[in-house]
Amino acid sequence: MNPADDPVLTALAAAGFPVATFTDEQLGVFRTLGAEELALLLDLMARLDEVEPEVQAHTTVAGGALF
Repeated sequence: MNPADDPVLTALAAAGFPVATFTDEQLGVFRTLGAEELALLLDLMARLDEVEPEVQAHTTVAGGALF
């Protein structure tokens, strides 16, 4: 399945998650997220983005899930 065909992966990519760099195993985990789990991840990403400088170096944490 193309990641662009999955609404969860599309939402994560739109929020700035590096979906294209995820492994097949990571994509599989993200595809199983429920609506509440997705909302939580998107909220966390938005809140982290609010407190970080506009440009920053990214560090891989938890297999690239959060940076």
